[in-house]
Amino acid sequence: MTAAHLQHQALHTPVLLREVVTALAPTDGGTYLDATFGNGGYTTAILEAAACAVIAIDRDPDAIARGAGLADTYEGRLTLHEGVFSEMQSLAGPDIGLDGIAFDLGVCSTQLDQPERGFSFRFDGPLDMRMSKSGDTAADIVMSLDERELAGILWEYGEERASRRIARAIVRARETGPITTTGELAAIIHAVMPARRPGQIDPATRSFQALRIYINRELGEVEDGLAAAEAMLKPGGILAVVSFHSLEDRIVKRFLTERSGGAARPSRHMPVTEGPAPTFELVSRKPVAPSEAEARTNARARSAKLRVARRTEAPVAPRPTKPKRRS
Repeated sequence: MTAAHLQHQALHTPVLLREVVTALAPTDGGTYLDATFGNGGYTTAILEAAACAVIAIDRDPDAIARGAGLADTYEGRLTLHEGVFSEMQSLAGPDIGLDGIAFDLGVCSTQLDQPERGFSFRFDGPLDMRMSKSGDTAADIVMSLDERELAGILWEYGEERASRRIARAIVRARETGPITTTGELAAIIHAVMPARRPGQIDPATRSFQALRIYINRELGEVEDGLAAAEAMLKPGGILAVVSFHSLEDRIVKRFLTERSGGAARPSRHMPVTEGPAPTFELVSRKPVAPSEAEARTNARARSAKLRVARRTEAPVAPRPTKPKRRS
């Protein structure tokens, strides 16, 4: 293991790292894509596993800057691109065939640990939450949307049962002054929620998750990113996706079920109709979960699920035209 690998491992412990690299099975001369570079954990492990090349994407300019030293270490084998992974075809080049693609759909721990990025209420910082440092901030959203819109975001993307109560409290609080910090928003939520009991998550957790997902269009990115991966993988190429909450995992599971020919019929009495040939075959029908040891040592891993599929030779079927979802 190189010094560069050790440095990046210290910054961030990638979840299910051994399982992801085992699934990808990097080979000499292969080309792999790390769709969520972060601190380079998966990228480094793939480069260490074989004399292969990695194309890495991240929408956070800070992550790309952190990766410059890694690109120097693996000269000619690592290419970094700033952008969203849904645009991997234009970023990496539409004619590149990939032997494997890895997605880690969780938030980079470095972002969570930087108060100035405004992702976490563990530290008081500006209410930002933008992964790419562009577009509307969380403060813009909580100060501009009406109560119904805010409640809808908290319910849809945070599965927050008290969404209406929290939205009402936010609207009431902003009448007396702007809400500009993570601490201010957390205090507003805490004031209208029951105190946390031992073993429960903080009452502000789901609301912060919902705002982050909405601002960064995370669920729409997952849908578009999976479709792009389908188009870029060679026959036999591996897709490995690590998700951390039910909203993401539901999208990944549905995509792989549909693309592997396992979509359920509306009724068992309906005739089987011939559809597009499956573009993926599932490596395992059940997701891979972290070991007990990893879950004990890395709290971030406890909710993680890894789904793996292998690309078939079938051509990609045209995607149905539908409005882009906001998140």
